[in-house]
Amino acid sequence: MSSTEDPFVAPEPSRARAERVYSALLRIGERHAATDAQRARQVHPSMLAPHEAVRLVSFLLSGAAQADAAEPEVDRADITAALSLLPLVRSELDELEGGLLAMARGHGLTWAQIAFGLGLGTPQAARQRYERLAGRIADPQAQQDVAR
Repeated sequence: MSSTEDPFVAPEPSRARAERVYSALLRIGERHAATDAQRARQVHPSMLAPHEAVRLVSFLLSGAAQADAAEPEVDRADITAALSLLPLVRSELDELEGGLLAMARGHGLTWAQIAFGLGLGTPQAARQRYERLAGRIADPQAQQDVAR
């Protein structure tokens, strides 16, 4: 807590969340993406994206990625940092999927074709999925609830 914050005022949740996201990316980046060899495991070697940080911690824990000799082991704080990033990754994926579904419809794909692409059984399921995504994307409160 900084010296300018009043200890008797509840923290603003969105600000606290943003600070945790930044701290999580910084921690994982410093510990597991500090060298050129470590950054080569990422899609964007110069910048650790939230989804890559989560993936990296998961891969290191599972053994799918090997840690460098000088790299610290993944610890509980790394796992907590990765978990802190999941709501952000989920909301980014929701926006990406919702946008792609809207563009698919705009390019003339039917709900049946979209359902096939998504691996869903019915056109109705595809449309309902899109409607749920559109609702979450359009409702900032729903996104904040997911982040909590």
